[in-house]
Amino acid sequence: MTSKEDHPPTSAMYAPLRLPVFRRIWIASLLSNFGQLILGVGAAWEMTRLTNSPNMVALVQTAIMLPLMLVAVPAGAFADMFDRRKIAMLGLAMASIAGVCLTTLSYLGLTTPWLLLAFCSIIGIGVAIYGPSWQASIGEQVPKEQLPSAVALGTISYNVARSFGPALGGLIVLAAGAQAAFALNALFYLPLLLTFFIWKRASTATRLPPERLDRAIISGVRYALHASAIRTVVIRTFLLGLTSATATALAPLIARDILGGNASTFGLLLGAGGVGAVAGAMLMGRIQADRTNEAIVRLLTVIGGLALICIAFSTSLILTGLMFAISGAANIMIISLLNVSVQIGAPRWVTARALSLFQSALTGGIAIGALIFGLVATHWSIEIALLSSGLALTATAIAGYLLPLPQEEDHHVEKVHIGNEVDVALNLSLRSGPIVISIDYRIDPANAREFYDAMRGVQRARLRNGGFNWSLARDIAHPEVWTERYQCPTWGDYLRVRDRYTQADQEAQTIANAFLIPGASMIVRRRLERPYGSVRWRADTPDLGRDETGYNSP
Repeated sequence: MTSKEDHPPTSAMYAPLRLPVFRRIWIASLLSNFGQLILGVGAAWEMTRLTNSPNMVALVQTAIMLPLMLVAVPAGAFADMFDRRKIAMLGLAMASIAGVCLTTLSYLGLTTPWLLLAFCSIIGIGVAIYGPSWQASIGEQVPKEQLPSAVALGTISYNVARSFGPALGGLIVLAAGAQAAFALNALFYLPLLLTFFIWKRASTATRLPPERLDRAIISGVRYALHASAIRTVVIRTFLLGLTSATATALAPLIARDILGGNASTFGLLLGAGGVGAVAGAMLMGRIQADRTNEAIVRLLTVIGGLALICIAFSTSLILTGLMFAISGAANIMIISLLNVSVQIGAPRWVTARALSLFQSALTGGIAIGALIFGLVATHWSIEIALLSSGLALTATAIAGYLLPLPQEEDHHVEKVHIGNEVDVALNLSLRSGPIVISIDYRIDPANAREFYDAMRGVQRARLRNGGFNWSLARDIAHPEVWTERYQCPTWGDYLRVRDRYTQADQEAQTIANAFLIPGASMIVRRRLERPYGSVRWRADTPDLGRDETGYNSP
């Protein structure tokens, strides 16, 4: 059940805005969100001018969202490895420069459908680089108890812009053309870039150097794969994006072909969705009071699906706008619940990567869904695309029975310090490896089954923190002796595994240790693995730097 402490009442929702750093970034992000949504309106309407293909119009949404899926994970790794403030600035600068280039080409009359999609993708890449750094840095700007409120405010910021940005974008396109929309998009990133520039972020000293990018990405993905809470949220997020993409992706065609409107009609529809989203975000505290997150998500997916089905059959601007508002409210409440689940469920060392996987799942689902339902609209009709999307979204409620969301009290991600220091006699560097860790346990044979089940929890902890090739073996001559074994690619990777232990990992180990025979303790051995042929020994080599076999250590 959701606790009142984790989800404060409405009166406490705005508490993070009392903090100067968060308030400045929030206000500037509101402006940049306006620019992003104005770009979406301008690009989508410009595409209807350049081509009559429904698929090409839907691809505008794909071009903006697909980079968020492809770039988000490396961007999250960079945000965990380096200064999140600088990574955010890099992404904003890239988006702004691409916006200036698109504006220039548009004023010169050189824009083509594929060139428009290309620059929308580049701007999307910049936003993808910025996103994980911004979301992961929220925890550095507000106290932990205010984190759910801060995340909700970030959602409100985007949806306030959604409420008025599309309508404003439609008016701008109608009055001054798509070129003006592109120019405002480029301009509105600059205040946020300046705000991050003046933020004096407190740097956290680390004992270890940053991981290599490839290993950082692998570490983030492996954590999500072996952390059931994060894995479940990512899968459910992808399904949401995949099945709910049609309202925004096909909105220009709904406005023009079904309602017989123009760019302002398009903007009004998206604005209605934004108004609904803001209302939904502000109602979050009341809705969560007496219900589990899973129950809320199931209900909202059904409501959102029914709204899409109504849009498919509606020819009234008022009814369609109302359904856009209901769809927007349902979607944003689901996204907020899933976002907070990731923020609370991931330890700080991997927060940005977990959020990037969440963002990648959402935007990737939207991009793929826009492509699929765009093709359906091209080959059959817009109405059939909306109907099939609504039915699919409603059906995702069944996923809640197969992959239920974790309850918030299940998260124990506070970092714990391992007290015992490693005894090292070899001359090791951080690149020395592979390192093989074996741990002997003495267990009463009568408790073998219970111990084995407990060790499955230890296995998940080792794998999500960076261990490889985990195994558990039992001595056939001495059945009370069990040996756990896993590997780390290098000595540095092993030190990182030790540095990542959380309260949940410690609890899993404590449960397993409870089965030790009274008076027995774990026997831990850490070895430097030497594959055959990897060392050269000479009789005149000094003893300094040798391991116990007489071979030179790396």
